[in-house]
Amino acid sequence: MDVDNWRWGLAYDQWVALPVSGSRPSARYKHAAAVVDQKLYIVGGSRNGRYLSDIQVLDLGNLSWSSLKLQINPGVENSEGNSGLVESLPPIAGHSMVKWDKKLVVLGGNLKGSSDRIMVHCVDLETQTWSVLETSGNVPIARAGHSATLFGSKIIMFGGENSSRNLLNDLHVLDLETLTWDVVEAKLTPPAPRFDHTTAVHAENYLLVFGGCSHSTFFSDLHVLDFRTMEWSQPQIQGDLVTPRAGHAGITIDENWYIVGGGDNKNGCPETMVLNMSKLSWLALTSVKQREPLASEGISISLATIDQEKYLVAFGGYNGRYNNEVFIMRPKPRDSSRPKIFQSPAAAAAAASVTAAYALAKTEKLDLARIEDGVSKRKEEKQSQSNGAIELEAMREEKAKLEPTLSEVQGENSKLREEIGKVNNTHAELFKELQSVQGQLIAERSRCFKLEAQIAEIQKLLESMQSIENEVQLLREQKSALDKQMEAASSVQRQGSGRVWRWIAGSPGVAASP
Repeated sequence: MDVDNWRWGLAYDQWVALPVSGSRPSARYKHAAAVVDQKLYIVGGSRNGRYLSDIQVLDLGNLSWSSLKLQINPGVENSEGNSGLVESLPPIAGHSMVKWDKKLVVLGGNLKGSSDRIMVHCVDLETQTWSVLETSGNVPIARAGHSATLFGSKIIMFGGENSSRNLLNDLHVLDLETLTWDVVEAKLTPPAPRFDHTTAVHAENYLLVFGGCSHSTFFSDLHVLDFRTMEWSQPQIQGDLVTPRAGHAGITIDENWYIVGGGDNKNGCPETMVLNMSKLSWLALTSVKQREPLASEGISISLATIDQEKYLVAFGGYNGRYNNEVFIMRPKPRDSSRPKIFQSPAAAAAAASVTAAYALAKTEKLDLARIEDGVSKRKEEKQSQSNGAIELEAMREEKAKLEPTLSEVQGENSKLREEIGKVNNTHAELFKELQSVQGQLIAERSRCFKLEAQIAEIQKLLESMQSIENEVQLLREQKSALDKQMEAASSVQRQGSGRVWRWIAGSPGVAASP
């Protein structure tokens, strides 16, 4: 591929590795990325357990990498507690980042020595400075592996994992104009606590949450929050099968949400998925081999617009090795028309939880409607007849006959509402019990991990003891051989002494002992 004309001949919906010139940045995962003015910015990340603090820039025009050197704003202390000029952000990984005008807003992440409250950093690309934004209001606790989605001048943040490895499913909003945090209170059943998931805003009315993991489970579920009713739901999804994953990346173009990478700590997810957010239908767009960089956890995906055409840009990730390759896709334009009715997912989820009762209630309501409709038609028929008084009296009698039936149906309907309420309460109690069991399973899993570590240490100790026994046996054999040598030497010495004595005793001029 020609560096100067890399966009020529690109097929739709196919990933292609870019022929980047010069040295590449260090391979990494759990970084953050965004495209501003046809430049891809890579911020922080992790490699071999070490957090990175650099900002790398890829010029999509000439496909060359460079490092962005930043200066800290006056009056802000750096990681050593000193005020002054520095050239990079604090080391950070597992953070989220949004592009806001000519700024990159970095939320949370794993930061050494950070406070209990979430940190918000801002990189000003025009002045090439960074600063810590002082936020107020209901400031959330510090976390990593959360999601952040820009909605106008606000950032919607969901879930993550705090410094004690406790999983979260809370929802917060940061107003970038006032730098004020608010807690979002929603009804019905929220997504289970998770981290390393993705979120997207659709049609300015819905927040979608997909995938992620707990400490023991990987998710492939989709949850929807309706901003108008502030109700969570889990709607029915159509289309291709989506495997559970965490550490994936997502980006939206019109009605379509593109998902790339992710995995389950054993296998990477090789397929690139696209969700039509209006029709709630998944499509497996393309697939790569299992060990290719695009099938990685902790990967990033960004949206670039060049000459009024959109491109997806993927970077980094980990799938057994750390990656630093850049891939690009030219997505095929898709139908962006919305269906006439976008059914409220909350209503669908509530109906699914009480299907039988809901169906029965619906039948009774239809019967009630038919009765009322019959009353109305009979009124019209009676009123059209000439003998109004007689017909009116007959109609009253008919109404009197129908009123008990109507009251009976209304009573049944009220009972059904009570049954639905009971079922919903039972559902809530079962969900709480499920969360409790999940907590116990997590604790047991942690204990198993500790036992496995102790067993491993004991096995190492046994192996070292076997080695010591082998050395002792070798020393015993050496000692036995040495004892034999010493015994042989002693025997020779005794024999030699006897001969000398006999020689002395038999020599002339030597007197025998008295």
